[in-house]
Order: sequence, then C-alpha cells, then structure tokens
Amino acid sequence: MGSCLNSPKDIRSGTKFGVKRQLVSVVELERKLAVTPPGDLDIRMRQSERTLCQYLVGVGVIKEMYRVVNASLDPIQIANALVARAAVWLPAASWGVVGPGSPGSGVLMAERGLASDAEVVAKVVGAWVLRHSREYSSANAGKDLSIENVPDLAVTAFPLRCRDRTIGALVGIDRGPSMQSPYISPKMLGALAGVLEPAAIGLDNAFRVRQAEELSITDDLTKLYNSRYLSQILRDEVKRSISTERPLSLLFIDLDGFKVVNDLHGHLCGSSALVEAAILIRECSRETDVVARFGGDEFAMVLSDTGVDGALAVAGRVLEGLSGHVFLTPHGIKCRLTASVGVATIPDSADTVEDLLEAADDAIYWVKAHGKNGIRFSRSGIKGDISA
Repeated sequence: MGSCLNSPKDIRSGTKFGVKRQLVSVVELERKLAVTPPGDLDIRMRQSERTLCQYLVGVGVIKEMYRVVNASLDPIQIANALVARAAVWLPAASWGVVGPGSPGSGVLMAERGLASDAEVVAKVVGAWVLRHSREYSSANAGKDLSIENVPDLAVTAFPLRCRDRTIGALVGIDRGPSMQSPYISPKMLGALAGVLEPAAIGLDNAFRVRQAEELSITDDLTKLYNSRYLSQILRDEVKRSISTERPLSLLFIDLDGFKVVNDLHGHLCGSSALVEAAILIRECSRETDVVARFGGDEFAMVLSDTGVDGALAVAGRVLEGLSGHVFLTPHGIKCRLTASVGVATIPDSADTVEDLLEAADDAIYWVKAHGKNGIRFSRSGIKGDISA
C-alpha cells in the first residue's frame, strides 16, 4: 500500500531542497473543505486529497487519536469520537462506524448526520467491509448492493484493522450519487491507515474488555445472566426499591419434570431444552428486567418498578409460554414442559434481600408440593396461589 508520509529527513528538518514545508492545521483543512466547489463525492475527494494527506500525516493528529481512544473503554464512545473526526477529515455528508453483529450483518455503533434510509445503507456496506476486509467505494451503493427502498447514495468505506483482523468499518455517505465511484488513491489510503489504526486498536480493546465482563456474568449455556450477577443486581435493586419506595418483584421459575428429559433423551437434549426455555422466558420480559439462570433447571426474573399485579401477569405469560411450547422438535422429539413459579415482592412479601429470596423460594416449593404447573405469591407470611 502506498503512503504519503514524508521521508525521515523531511520530518526532522521540515525542509526539502532548502524550502521550508508546513504541515496543514485542522483550521486550514476545514477551510479547504469549505471552499471545495460543490460537486459529487468523487470530485470533492479528489480536490481535497492533497490537503488531507498533508494534514493526516501530522504527528499531532495521530497522537490526538491515540489520546482519544485510550480515554475510554466504552466502544460506543470510541466510535463516536471517530465519526466526529471523520466528519472533519473527509468531505462526505455523513458518517457511521459499523461493528460486527450477528453473522453476516453489521451494527451501527455511532453516526454523524445519517438519515434513517442512509443508516440501512451504512449497515449493509459495513457488513460488506467486515466480510471482505477491504475498502469499498460506490457511485450508488443501493443499486450496487441491491438494497431495496433507499435513495441514490454515493459511498466510501474503510476497514478498521487490528491484530490482522477487521473489527469494524468507517462508512461515509453522500446524499445523491456520484458520476463514478469515489476515488481513494494509495497515498490517501496510507495516510488514513495511520490514523484509523489507533481507533481500531481502541475499539478492539474495548470489545475484549466488554466480552470478558459479559463472560463473568453470563451463563455459558443459555446466555442469560448467571447466579453471581443475579445476587449482585438483586442487592442493588432492593436498595433502590427501599430508598425510592418503588415496588420490586422477584420470580423463581422451576421446570417441572425436567429430569425426565435428561433420563429419556440424554443430556444434549436436556441442554437444548434449557436453551429453548431460556428464550421463551426472556421473551416474556422487558428490556429493563433481569433474567438469569439460577442453577440447573431453575430461572429467576428481577422486575424493577413492578408490583404484585404486574409480577403475576409476567408469571402468567411465562407459564403459558412454556406449557404451550413443543420442545426439542429440531431433535425429532416432541416434548412438553410446564413450570412452577414463585413470586415475591417488596414491600408486600419482604423488605430485605434475604427475606425476598426466602419468600420466592418458599412459594415455588409450595407449588411443587401441590401439583406443580402453577403460580404462588408470597405476601408477608400469608401466601396465595394461582393454579395454571
């Protein structure tokens, strides 16, 4: 790949053949981009290339990028910092940083000036860059990538490479098409690589830290939170509930007859059934709720700002969802499972973490002892049940 870096002698002395050379400041760069005549993205990229290259190779620009990305371990903050600077560096109308999503897709992590239809294009282009690990340029990305129901948009995009991997994409989008694909010279790519590498390193480090944090609080099998995190969040939520005098509910959910699944079909099918149950239970919750695998075939839900009626409604949805589901069909097996649900709330059932846990636990064992497949609510020593 080409580079527009000066020779070592030029950098040290700032001269070449006796003529003093000045690096371009950000003010000069902005002035150059501002006076670039209107035109399509390809024309503007070509006209601003020389000034941009001179600016990007400045030591101060690279040092600033390292400073910004090392100031946070939040990938969203790093992505926002990058799009803010890209909006100054390059003449495209809007910018986005796309990270990896589900296989074959991209997630928009940060944007500057992207309309909703352009966001769709940014995600598709970002996924393309992640998949091919190289630059992308198009006079009309919607047509080139067969994206339906989007306007004509010229696009240029660059991979964020780190440790021999592409961990993201910087995508620039211009309203309207260009006459031809925006041209990015080898010199420009070399200059951009120098400032994009620190951003890629920062993002990769942030991803690794977040992954480590998630692994420490996530159940390997179901991908729900684990009992360690449940204990931590429950104590925090109980404190908040008492201080704000807002209700808090805890649901314990135990699958009825799960041991039979393991005995008849083996532990592999048992694990698959747990994953299916976890998905069903999660679908019954809100984004603000905490859903955890408590252990074995037991699950828990922490419902903030939720009183008795709301908790019982959620418990009913869980019971209905599990009992109405046919488990293990991908394994060629048709299996039905029900659940026993214990419900406890603050302030109706308890006023401490320990008492809340005990109340929910007592309630679920009552259901188990009285025919299973039901809901039991515990209220300050007086327990009431709702049969399924």
